[in-house]
Amino acid sequence: MQGEDPFDQGTVSILRQPKAVWATAGASVVAFMGIGLVDPILPSIAKGLEATPSQVSLLFTSYFLITAVAMLVTGFVSSRIGGRKTLLAGLALVVVFAALSGTSSSVAELVGFRAGWGLGNALFVSTALAVIVGAAAGGSSAAILLYESALGLGMACGPLLGALLGDASWRYPFFGTAALMAIGFVCITAFLREQPKPARKTSLLDPIRALGHGGLASVATSAFFYNYAFFTILAFTPFVLNMSPYKSGAVFFAWGLLLAVFSVLVAPRLQKRFGSLRVVGASLVLLAADLVILGYGNHTTAIVCTIVSGAFIGMNNTVYTELALGVSDAPRPVASAGYNFVRWFAAAAAPFLAPKIEEWSNIHIPFVVAAVAAVVGAIVIWVRRSALSHEAEELEPKHATEDGVTVFAN
Repeated sequence: MQGEDPFDQGTVSILRQPKAVWATAGASVVAFMGIGLVDPILPSIAKGLEATPSQVSLLFTSYFLITAVAMLVTGFVSSRIGGRKTLLAGLALVVVFAALSGTSSSVAELVGFRAGWGLGNALFVSTALAVIVGAAAGGSSAAILLYESALGLGMACGPLLGALLGDASWRYPFFGTAALMAIGFVCITAFLREQPKPARKTSLLDPIRALGHGGLASVATSAFFYNYAFFTILAFTPFVLNMSPYKSGAVFFAWGLLLAVFSVLVAPRLQKRFGSLRVVGASLVLLAADLVILGYGNHTTAIVCTIVSGAFIGMNNTVYTELALGVSDAPRPVASAGYNFVRWFAAAAAPFLAPKIEEWSNIHIPFVVAAVAAVVGAIVIWVRRSALSHEAEELEPKHATEDGVTVFAN
């Protein structure tokens, strides 16, 4: 495998997939769109609901806090009711709570509805890859590439959809997402058959026990600090740029495209040449530098640095997920759940803390704090390299196998 390019194979099979795979992949695009959907309309929401940036940022905090806790539940649920029913349950929750979000009359209501949305999204995305791998033609490599493509497309198109619909009203993107996910629900109901349940049921504590492995705990700790930097960009930068929904959507669309390209195409090639640990360490340091320049540069510089950060985030997403899935002897779904349980707490903390830090200091300091977090993530990788190096050297550029689930790398 060392001499092969994993992306030179399976091109035909990716396009020749059963309807069940396309239905799941299409719903995955919309699910990932929901993460960045609110980015271009954050200032509009703040204005429409007469809220401060720190209050509006709770839309991310509630969403990811529930997502983090749900990581302990998704494996428990899917191993008992099956992947198809878990997907449908997640989609149903997203449809209901996305629609309710559009009817909110206060920030408190909107934050609460986003929490319910986060639970639905966790159930869906934590199961989608396993379902795609099980139903896809052409093997797991084709299925994984299709899933990663859906992830990148969703992250790129979410801000664009938010901008297009949000220009008329900040409520419309929520209704639009509910409608699209309802279509996904119908398609999965019609085309996806139930897959065999795993031989062993997952307990609620299995992901916590998996974190007792030093390598997995190290990856999760480093990813925690990385995610703080990542979601400072995603949740706080729209207030700094202070642009119209259309312009902000265009910026984050370009950001999402870079994220997709570097995650799917660039990161695996760099890993083969330099190794996973060197790639993630260098990418974290470069992300830290980008954050400092973003925080202290002028408006144009901030736009450029926001877009460029997508490249570093895309590479980190890929490498972190692979390390988490391969570093321990725990079953991949269990290792993934434990890893995501830790790192999503940073995604919940950053959107809340960044505006607060600005209130306590100035607009530059939140980016400095995020840069320091990225450097700390790199230091953890460096200090724990002996526990990670063997697994990183043996790890092929893949995101999961037939027995595993990767849960939205970042």
